[in-house]
Amino acid sequence: MHFVRAVHESRAGRISFYIVVACIVLAFIGPWIAPYGPFERVYDPVTERLIRLSPPTRDHWLGTTTLGRDIFSQLLWGFRSAIVVGFATAFGVVAIGVNVGLISGYMGGRVDTVMMRLTDIFLGLPFLPFIIVILAITGRSTTTIIIAMTLIMWRSAARVVRAQVLSIKQQSFVAAARTTGGGDLSIIYREIAPNIMPIALVNVAFSLAWAIITEASIGFLGYGDAKAISWGTIIHDAYASQMMYQAPWWVVPPGIAIMVLVSAVYFLGRAYEHVVNPRLAGQ
Repeated sequence: MHFVRAVHESRAGRISFYIVVACIVLAFIGPWIAPYGPFERVYDPVTERLIRLSPPTRDHWLGTTTLGRDIFSQLLWGFRSAIVVGFATAFGVVAIGVNVGLISGYMGGRVDTVMMRLTDIFLGLPFLPFIIVILAITGRSTTTIIIAMTLIMWRSAARVVRAQVLSIKQQSFVAAARTTGGGDLSIIYREIAPNIMPIALVNVAFSLAWAIITEASIGFLGYGDAKAISWGTIIHDAYASQMMYQAPWWVVPPGIAIMVLVSAVYFLGRAYEHVVNPRLAGQ
């Protein structure tokens, strides 16, 4: 509730919040209200011919593909892929990054050195090539896409949280907890962790935006889940059919959907960041 109240303090935060909520709702109900399945071919009821590459009409609001698939239906189905992959990856990234940052920053010494060198190794890995290699080895599925992105994206969150912990662990309440006999795990998760939750929530928002962009990029490159439709794979199909310029109704809607959702998530994170860090308010 604090997050909701915080983002509503700015106009951009309010608008972004409602856009993200609307996208989440469409992720749940999209497949139910979509006129056709994502891979269903549409035929003319009179001529019984496949309706190929039709521009937008009353029956097909965003037109059809070269394979006769309804683009509006595919767009609605794509909300589910973007939201599921985005949120699952974001929470996975924050769960790993926060724990690594907490333990590394609090423990210090050799533990900190080992964890940060491991983080440096992952920071040195190329982003998309790493994910593509993982998918090539394990197979292309929504689950492996989430795992691959989580394995490479936690590194930045760990660095940010560690920097916060290094400052917080010097506070008097942490020293008081040690004096009263509090164990390391108790101090880390009961005393320090609540104080870095605002930073963790900001990282959830930014990780969500990156995950949505990355999932669309993977789909566009042809490495998306072959059993699911996503906005990236819609654009990939148009590109592979060499119809990106001849059929703008095929590529523009998913492109706009990606831009709007990612922008809303980003501005949502920025609005909350300005609340938890007032020094950014004038920037």
